Amino acid sequence: MSQKTNIPLVIFGPSGVGKGTLIKRLFAEFPDQFAFSVSHTTRLPRPGETDGKEYHFVTQDKFKSLLDEGAFIEHAQFSTNYYGTSIKAIKAVQATGKRCILDIESQGVRQVKQTDLNPVYVFISPPSMTILRERLRGRGTDSEEAIQRRLRIALSEISYAKEEGACDYIIVNDNLDIAYSKFRDVALGNPIDGDTLPPLDD
Repeated sequence: MSQKTNIPLVIFGPSGVGKGTLIKRLFAEFPDQFAFSVSHTTRLPRPGETDGKEYHFVTQDKFKSLLDEGAFIEHAQFSTNYYGTSIKAIKAVQATGKRCILDIESQGVRQVKQTDLNPVYVFISPPSMTILRERLRGRGTDSEEAIQRRLRIALSEISYAKEEGACDYIIVNDNLDIAYSKFRDVALGNPIDGDTLPPLDD
């Protein structure tokens, strides 16, 4: 791979925006070129998730122990759970020659910006808050209270993405095929024309 695509790729955006779908599609098309940085989390596995694949599922005590050891390049609390990307996980991917993909929250992005990792930052945005609300309800995995909490966090993340220098590219996931085409180009090291963030008050 080229030097450009050896640089880690950080993907962030609100819950329910389709980050996971875009990443899975990329891996399916290029199974030998990209690898997921497997994060640690204290949340319980969802149906079909495997420890060590989607996440390293750990207790809060174990997570805090790793945090005290300086094991994470970034960590964040989302709802009542903790998430973190370990330095070891990133190095494990880079050692294979694949491009490391990190799917993290905006809290984590701020922390990574304080390190010497220097990745490419891509923000995945919903077309509107109304559509994001519909997607979250459509998943059927959260209570209404949890959905409202996710929407408040989404507003904060979009607001952060509007700040100068927060991200290198913005991709609005309105049409999945178009969004994936742009995401694919960025992942392969090709420049794209980024999208414009939606208003926050629709």
